[in-house]
Amino acid sequence: LPPRHMDAVVEIVDALESSDPGTVPALARALGACSTPGCRAVLGDPPEVPPAPAAVTQEQWALLTQLLRHDPAAPERGAVLAPDGSTVALGPLLAGIEVGLRRGTGWRGPTTPAPLDALYAVTVTEALGTSFLLARGGGGSRATLGPGGCWDDVGDPQNYTLLGPPSPVPDATAHGAMDGVLLGARLAQAPAALADVLRRYYGTGNGTGTGRPPSSYRRRDFGALAGPGKLEEEVAAMLGVLRALPPTRELLEGVGPEEVAAVARRAARDFTEVYVECPAIVPRCMWGARPYRGTPKPLSLPLGSVYIHHTSTPSAPCRTFAACARAMRAMQRFHQDTRGWDDIGYSFVVGSDGYLYQGRGWHWVGAHTKGYNSKGYGVGYVGDFSATLPDPDTIALVRDGFLPCAVRTGRLHHNYTLRGHRQMGDTDCPGSSLFREIETWHGFE
Repeated sequence: LPPRHMDAVVEIVDALESSDPGTVPALARALGACSTPGCRAVLGDPPEVPPAPAAVTQEQWALLTQLLRHDPAAPERGAVLAPDGSTVALGPLLAGIEVGLRRGTGWRGPTTPAPLDALYAVTVTEALGTSFLLARGGGGSRATLGPGGCWDDVGDPQNYTLLGPPSPVPDATAHGAMDGVLLGARLAQAPAALADVLRRYYGTGNGTGTGRPPSSYRRRDFGALAGPGKLEEEVAAMLGVLRALPPTRELLEGVGPEEVAAVARRAARDFTEVYVECPAIVPRCMWGARPYRGTPKPLSLPLGSVYIHHTSTPSAPCRTFAACARAMRAMQRFHQDTRGWDDIGYSFVVGSDGYLYQGRGWHWVGAHTKGYNSKGYGVGYVGDFSATLPDPDTIALVRDGFLPCAVRTGRLHHNYTLRGHRQMGDTDCPGSSLFREIETWHGFE
């Protein structure tokens, strides 16, 4: 089959639209993009599956059929790799796009037992409400969000493997849902050819562009469009609809209005924290990490310090997933083969592509700040920041995203201290410009 990359999806959409404009949303529903009870209540029963259109090859048709077949037991099968390195479920993305296109023609939405916003209903709130409803009273033993996953080959992605037991909202579904809301809202205002919209939003190629595509801003943009209050309201509304639908009525038997409100509140709060307020972290298997050498030493959490570094080499910021992954592999080779360390030294590395990259991670002692490796996280910016600063977005990724998130999730003390590497040893790191910047941050000492 063609690679499960967003580029391959855009090619299929382009071919379908060239032969029959407007056919993609209905075709997506026919193949299973909107097969859950709540989504069908909003967009209606799907049409019959048509024969393979002549505009696409048999291989393209097989790929599209596979990606849109809804399988709650294996949500990873509906995912594709986007050029920014994120993984996106196609079902909620295309369902949100259909709502946007319908609204662009004057559609006012469905008649449902409880008033709701169709754009959120078909993308995120049904899965989110269901996940937290099923988990209530479970003592925290059931996953409600996540996990992420990794591809077998980011150059030719065919198989995506989850990194833990799936919830109804794994990372790929969350990304597809947020993208469905953002693109649906955009298409409602200005309908356009779908292939062009996808191409502009995701970019093309696996890191062939020179900068960040709009998809790498999904957390910021979704947060601006849907604050926690809006999300909480829409989860509660969707649970009201599910209560009235025969397939899901039993799920809400004995669940009163106060409990529904509590489920909606927690679902919106947790989703916002994980997918809006906390930055995305690219796991080791996505950037192509070698195995750790030896036995890693565990950290005792929460830690009390963070040490800011710059890599110096590479000296240029990385602005695409491919470039940042390449920089991570180069640093790991240097740290293991030349320095003789067990692994890449940093706990986390900051790309200028909008993402953090996992080095030693949250739980293992690094090799970043001699004498202090067990006391704090080492966070390194890719680039040489002696004379210049990282982009404002890249500064904010750590200052306003990573650090508050680490505190909220119990990995960092609320009264942590922040220092530059030069304060702890004989080095210019993290560069004079970046050091002057972090002197203004909360926790700097």
